[in-house]
Amino acid sequence: MKLIKILVVDDEHEIVDAICKLLQTEGYETYKAYDGLEALEVLNQEEIHLIIMDIMMPRQDGLSTMMQVRMHKNIPIILLTAKTEESDLVLGLSMGADDYIAKPYKPAELLARVKSQTRRYLKLGNYGNLEQQSDQVIVNGGLELNVLEKQLYVDGEAVKLTPKEYHILEVLMKHPGMVFSAEKIYEIVWNDAVYGVENTVMVHIRRLREKIEINPSEPKYIKVVWGIGYKMEKNNK
Repeated sequence: MKLIKILVVDDEHEIVDAICKLLQTEGYETYKAYDGLEALEVLNQEEIHLIIMDIMMPRQDGLSTMMQVRMHKNIPIILLTAKTEESDLVLGLSMGADDYIAKPYKPAELLARVKSQTRRYLKLGNYGNLEQQSDQVIVNGGLELNVLEKQLYVDGEAVKLTPKEYHILEVLMKHPGMVFSAEKIYEIVWNDAVYGVENTVMVHIRRLREKIEINPSEPKYIKVVWGIGYKMEKNNK
């Protein structure tokens, strides 16, 4: 079995040490960095499979580092965030972060999210039984999703999506009218069942709406079914 290598990045040495010890007890190989620049150095030297990274750090913060990583690598990134950094968290998820853990973190929750992300990555992005790759273009109103190109067109204009946004939209567009709970969306897209994922899914849905809806506050495509989940509304145009 391939040894999974995880890079932990935080300017607080105690947090890095504690997370690394926790991960090592589960059989992961860990690497340490204390700012974004050190993290990039480790990535240049080692084949890392997952990054756990703080947002606020000296020299180079987590968001800037993530942007540089995403230029060359698609490895999972879990952000560490304090409640006071909520706006940074939203930005981080929209920029391509795969998940987040709030400080102070719960060890069991951290391990669950780590297992979810590493399992998804090592399966090369397979995200569940609802994935049916085909060569067809899925059309709903002004939305055109080219499955082969992994490209969305809104009223004929190409729109750039993050990998998670694309996967969520593909699931919803392949099953118009079907209601998916936040937990089910997470299970399909992140390839795991984890509780307490509503905020993560909600942020991705919000960013999707901003990209595909004329008026995101009054969406005509991605609808909320209160108390249940989300669905893709059928549109003729």
